[in-house]
Amino acid sequence: MVYEPREDSLLLRKCVRKYAKGKVLDVGAGLGIQAKTALDQGCDVIAVDNDPAAVKHAKEQGINCVQSDLFENIKGKFDIIIFNPPYLPEHDCEDPKTKNMVCGGKKGNELLERFLKEAKTYLKEKGKMLVVWSSLTPNMEKICDKYQWKYEKLAEESFFYEKIYVFLLTK
Repeated sequence: MVYEPREDSLLLRKCVRKYAKGKVLDVGAGLGIQAKTALDQGCDVIAVDNDPAAVKHAKEQGINCVQSDLFENIKGKFDIIIFNPPYLPEHDCEDPKTKNMVCGGKKGNELLERFLKEAKTYLKEKGKMLVVWSSLTPNMEKICDKYQWKYEKLAEESFFYEKIYVFLLTK
């Protein structure tokens, strides 16, 4: 089961249209909405996902995609890195089929923290990242500070149970 684009994906796509340029890495590509948006703008795009079904789908859409757990199978540096991760805290009632697509760890921020810890190695000197998280994802500003990321909120959408954000991160 591959993550279908939802509100977070659509909000992020608006930012990708504005910021994507040059060499782009789409981490956690899912069905490839962000990679396709960057490709349509003439960017050189590599997408990654840890789900073989997502990789297969992306390739069928003409997207250069490799199977990778975050940066595991990635080489090089990028102008833009896009990441719409699983960011919700785990719940006992979560369907096991969707858990990997929506839960970012027990607290919800563990996968994002690992991403932020590793990402600088893959970003060009003046590179930027577009990253999504939720009001339900704890301590993200503290985690950004911990790994010395500068961050700016670009977009926000409110729902009855949470807010979804797109942040621009730079070194």
